[in-house]
Amino acid sequence: MAAKPPVREPTTQSILRHWREAVPDDRLAHLVKDATRGLTRALQMRLAEHSVSFGHWTFLRILWEKDGVTQRELSERAGLMEPTTFAALKAMERLGYVTRRQQPDSRKKVYVFLTPRGRALRDRLVPLAEEVNSIAVAGVPAERIADARDLLLTMIDNLARDEAGQLAGERRMPSTRALAAAKRPRTGKTAGRADAPG
Repeated sequence: MAAKPPVREPTTQSILRHWREAVPDDRLAHLVKDATRGLTRALQMRLAEHSVSFGHWTFLRILWEKDGVTQRELSERAGLMEPTTFAALKAMERLGYVTRRQQPDSRKKVYVFLTPRGRALRDRLVPLAEEVNSIAVAGVPAERIADARDLLLTMIDNLARDEAGQLAGERRMPSTRALAAAKRPRTGKTAGRADAPG
């Protein structure tokens, strides 16, 4: 009989120890990020049992509320770049979850519709998300959960107002490509480029 592999300490336990011992007063943004990571991982494990990726879940959840939206609108609602949305939708179309169509009145816009198969996933997957949420708040009194929701909604509102103010002041979010280019050392040489003059 083969020996069982050693049980690794869950990532969550090391995160909790970090928060309680190393940085008990660290910024709230880090705590929200770690909570989000835990919620996401718990849901990913459950979705994987149904062969659904977390990326597809993001779009399905939006489409279950309202389908027949444009790819651009879907990108905006998901908070993702259009190329990412396009790639995910192509995969979801291959899986039979969605169809993409142009409408006669606008040949440029592509609209996304759920198929019966994509719509049917809702009854199987939403209970998984509800289970994860229940696990996350187990043992927490209802009033504290309500307070946490109020706090998070206030944070979202405050940050949205800040973003609007930043955009009004002509401050823009740089692209990933621009950020990467800014980090590259400037040597004055173009070594390694095939199109560089030799």
